[in-house]
Amino acid sequence: MSELQDLSALIRANTPLIVIETQDEGRIIELFRQTLLQVWRALHRWSITEGLRRIDLEREDDAVGPPDASAALQMIQQADQRGIYLLLDFHPYLGYASHQRALRDLIQRRHSQPHVLVLIGAKVTLPPELEALATRFNPRLPDANALLKMLREEAAGYAREHGGRRVEVDSEAVKKILRNLQGLSLVDARRIARQLIYADGALGDNDLPQLARLKFELLNRSGHLMYEYDTARFADVAGANRLKRWVNQRRIAFLAGAAPAGLDPPRGMLLLGVQGCGKSMLAKATAAGFGVPLLRMDVGALYNKYHGETESNLRQALASAEQLAPCVLWIDEIEKGLATGGEDGGVSRRVLGTLLTWMAERKAAVFIVATANQVHELPAELLRKGRFDEIFFVDLPGPDVRVELLRLHLARRQLNADDFALPALAAAADGFSGAEIEQAIVAGLYAAHADQRALDTDVLMAEIRGSRPLSVLMAEQVQALREWAAARTVNADD
Repeated sequence: MSELQDLSALIRANTPLIVIETQDEGRIIELFRQTLLQVWRALHRWSITEGLRRIDLEREDDAVGPPDASAALQMIQQADQRGIYLLLDFHPYLGYASHQRALRDLIQRRHSQPHVLVLIGAKVTLPPELEALATRFNPRLPDANALLKMLREEAAGYAREHGGRRVEVDSEAVKKILRNLQGLSLVDARRIARQLIYADGALGDNDLPQLARLKFELLNRSGHLMYEYDTARFADVAGANRLKRWVNQRRIAFLAGAAPAGLDPPRGMLLLGVQGCGKSMLAKATAAGFGVPLLRMDVGALYNKYHGETESNLRQALASAEQLAPCVLWIDEIEKGLATGGEDGGVSRRVLGTLLTWMAERKAAVFIVATANQVHELPAELLRKGRFDEIFFVDLPGPDVRVELLRLHLARRQLNADDFALPALAAAADGFSGAEIEQAIVAGLYAAHADQRALDTDVLMAEIRGSRPLSVLMAEQVQALREWAAARTVNADD
């Protein structure tokens, strides 16, 4: 049934107490006006600023009661005609025992007509004894047609304010904008659309990054997600050729929103590897490869000392990610939040259960990239086949990849890589991670600056030979990780 039919059915049933949480109370009031075409009732509205007034006619009547909660409830109880009463932001007054009692009397039809009482507010919290008597009605989010109508209204408003200047519209970009606005209320979608239009008087592809940022800021009210503005490109990442091909093969199916017949939609991957070998860069590059926003979630930051709050934080973060779909959700150092040592009162087990359930049941286009350094701390339930599409191991770079890393990091610092003996430097950097190669170049630049000379092969070679990489400092742990991954994961490189 439609939203209008659902609401009309509640009115026909004389539902005594309906609760509606919304930021767009104007649309809800208009929806109740429309129900009068299907089921007639006298329609009233109350607010603390205007009091009680009848609004089912073409024009609103003057207030028929003072803006006092007690007086309003008494007038409703004494009304000789059954009606619908929209009580705006009334719930704070239910903290008084007398108001609770009066409302319960109305709900139980004690000496009153079978009215339909409707509590409307942005967030309506009821006392437990009233919550059990309430029916919550969830307004439906606007569909593509409603959003398109809203865009046209905002474009017309812009033209009126700018002397008839019409908004420049790219029809293909508008389709993408509408797709990204879905999942928002009409009020929130209108707020974003207005900012996009009034910024430059146009709607085009260049509005999409701004739309993603505005949508994230709007939806991430819990603060448990971070929007990564600076994503990388695959061209900025040395090696990992197999992983890059794997992502590119799934790009079209992911963005289409529905995989071709016989294929499941891409769901995610787990990146294991030695620290400093580029897992974070690959997570960022995956979002750029798909052409969607990147959200980062630190599972450890979700933890709260109060019972149930950690799981609630996780659910809120995942719900926000779904509303921002299509997107990539980067769960950084996932083992920190899911290590199951049994010393946290079962919180990590409940967090794991919540995450696994969401991973299995989610419908939104949220592609997970989870990164981990300590694979032995990950629970077996997370590693079994089916949780992720693939588990990649990001190993220490080989000789060719080390040459590529040297070239990339030198170029980022406006240095000509052809002036360096890259093969010899790469050979000397055997066992270095990408991060350690970068730091050797940084150290070389400092050394050259101190000597008032340009960085060259000799200076860089001295820094490399004078450094001890993690593969040497923690040789046993690194070797154990590489041996474990060799037979259990897919190497990210060829």
